[in-house]
Amino acid sequence: MADIETIDSKVVYENKWLRVREDKIRRSSGNEGIYGVVEKPDFAIILPIEDNTVYMVEQYRYTIKERQLELPQGAWESSPDADSLELAKGELKEETGLTAESMEHVGFQYLAYGFCNQGYHIYVAKGLTQGMQKLDVEEEDLRVVPLQLNELKEKITNGEIKDASTCNAVGLAMLKGII
Repeated sequence: MADIETIDSKVVYENKWLRVREDKIRRSSGNEGIYGVVEKPDFAIILPIEDNTVYMVEQYRYTIKERQLELPQGAWESSPDADSLELAKGELKEETGLTAESMEHVGFQYLAYGFCNQGYHIYVAKGLTQGMQKLDVEEEDLRVVPLQLNELKEKITNGEIKDASTCNAVGLAMLKGII
């Protein structure tokens, strides 16, 4: 028997970006409870770097009512099972206009598995060529911000960059010696 058994599951909210379900569960002890689960497709996050310059994006994040710097990232809600490399290339082009000669897969992480099943693939993009952005309507205020790698590290360290997946991607790429 699994540590936790699902007794019943129902969708309580759904839109084109996410689904929320409530599961009635039974623990191995026999105690019952509920879990609220947010289901979202996996996304890709890309660390585009050329000559020690990292290309970040800045956009207004409604949930926290602030503009924030982060690495280009996103999912394709219309193709939730898209190949992660193709997704990474597409999101890089869409948000920054950049294409890369090489895309190195750094790893896969979960965003917040305490309540959400979404994970993300981390890529480092090199050999960059500038083209035109292809922003979604929701990204109309997005702008590209080039930062020197040391400046990016400083902004993470001093808490200016608060996006967990960005901090994680930079940290994992550094630990693996990719950047």
